Amino acid sequence: MPRNPDIYDVAIVGYGPAGATFANLLAKYDLRIAVVEQAADVYDKPRAITIDHEVLRVFQACGLEETIAAHTAPHPGTHYLGVDGGIIKKFDPMPPPFPLGWVPTATFLQPAFEKALREKLATYDKAEIFLSAQAVGIAQDDAGTALTIKAENGDVQTLRARYLVGCDGANSFVRKALGIGLTDLAFDEWWMVVDALERGATERPEKCFQYCRPSRPGTFLPGPGELRRWEIKLLPGEEPATFSERENVLKVLADFTDVSKVEIWRTAVYRFHALLAQDWQVRRIFLMGDACHQTPPFLGQGLSAGIRDAVNLAWKLALVLRGDAPASLLSTYRQERAPHVGAIVALAKDFGLIIGELDLEKAKARDARLRAELNSGKAETIRQRFIPDLAGGLIAVGTPAAGTLFPQPLVETAHRVVRLDDLMAPEFLLVAASADGLDSLSASSNATWNRLRGERVVIGAGGLHETGRLFADWLDQHGITVAVVRPDRAVFGGARNTTECNALIAALAQRLSPTL
Repeated sequence: MPRNPDIYDVAIVGYGPAGATFANLLAKYDLRIAVVEQAADVYDKPRAITIDHEVLRVFQACGLEETIAAHTAPHPGTHYLGVDGGIIKKFDPMPPPFPLGWVPTATFLQPAFEKALREKLATYDKAEIFLSAQAVGIAQDDAGTALTIKAENGDVQTLRARYLVGCDGANSFVRKALGIGLTDLAFDEWWMVVDALERGATERPEKCFQYCRPSRPGTFLPGPGELRRWEIKLLPGEEPATFSERENVLKVLADFTDVSKVEIWRTAVYRFHALLAQDWQVRRIFLMGDACHQTPPFLGQGLSAGIRDAVNLAWKLALVLRGDAPASLLSTYRQERAPHVGAIVALAKDFGLIIGELDLEKAKARDARLRAELNSGKAETIRQRFIPDLAGGLIAVGTPAAGTLFPQPLVETAHRVVRLDDLMAPEFLLVAASADGLDSLSASSNATWNRLRGERVVIGAGGLHETGRLFADWLDQHGITVAVVRPDRAVFGGARNTTECNALIAALAQRLSPTL
């Protein structure tokens, strides 16, 4: 379908990390996009502080490798401390080799990443940004959407777009305008967040801590450089407003650290919720990030969940807009993301209940149970293993590796060693252990792959040389020789031979019919 030069492909409401990432991913497909944000600039203080390797891989795709190097630090793992101060539960860092090419969990400086995402988006000619502009109306018809915005000076204009995405946070205008409700998973607590700079620190603390003590539950996380964060639960009878006073903040913080050695950067009181939107899509309008799910921070997955939304929807919209897939593909966005984020929000709630228990006797019983699980080896200690794979949607359910994340090995080029994704376009990927696995594909498979603009790569005999065995071991683990990988690097399915690979590609073509 020819593009109308007077209409955007996608309009985005909200220019936080999810919206900015989504915009960058769309821009890589040469789409015309509009981004509307009511604030004038990036919020200059940290909010989210933890991200995982999926997000770092997406930021890599956006071209932010230098920002990752400068403004992240490896997450050191977490110890949960019980009533007696002893360890009752722990999360250990995942050992190398790192499957996605990045440290599995990291702390980061959010303002630096938001600024870098905006600077990168400014390099795309077809991206237009409307700052200090408020969304005041939305409408849609069979051909597209209309977004009415109001500038700071009172000027009003309407932007037309084929699709519209609300990335506008927990108080989302888009969600409310669509009349979409929220399902409450029954977690509602007030917590104070303190970001501070540890002056004169010679070494970064070795661990994060969850203080699971009924007298005052709290969390400690060392961020990059001198940044330190405490999240501290308000007790029954304490009024959130009283913690706007520095004296009260310091009094509570003194239970966790020597306040004479830190310079407070930011304090805020948040109402931690566990909420899920009841719909993610109304025809041509979608929700993303905090607009459709809100999670307590106890698994460090709030921002990561929003970035997963962005990378899941971006390539699907691109395929539909360029005519390579039917609009029905977009229904897999909610089908894939809602169960995934629902499981994560439920887990975060469970961990929050562990940390925040205020009854002393219940806390002692909790400590005994968790310590026994830990000492027996039954407790899972690797955080990433709590993150589910895709269970449905656009995957070849039942085939090896389907729904898992494709690894990102380091490979040698003529001049240097690079991460695999740096050599690949954001398209479907057919990756094999030898050239024979691709050379013998059927004519139909090759025609489908060309129609999809898919990439082909061999890592092994006749192709790229892998440093290490990350990819080779992944193939062995799943008993396959070739994989069909989606643009978001989720695996559509794995095959043991050419016959199975032809069948996988045929299944993909069938799922993307009638265009293929």
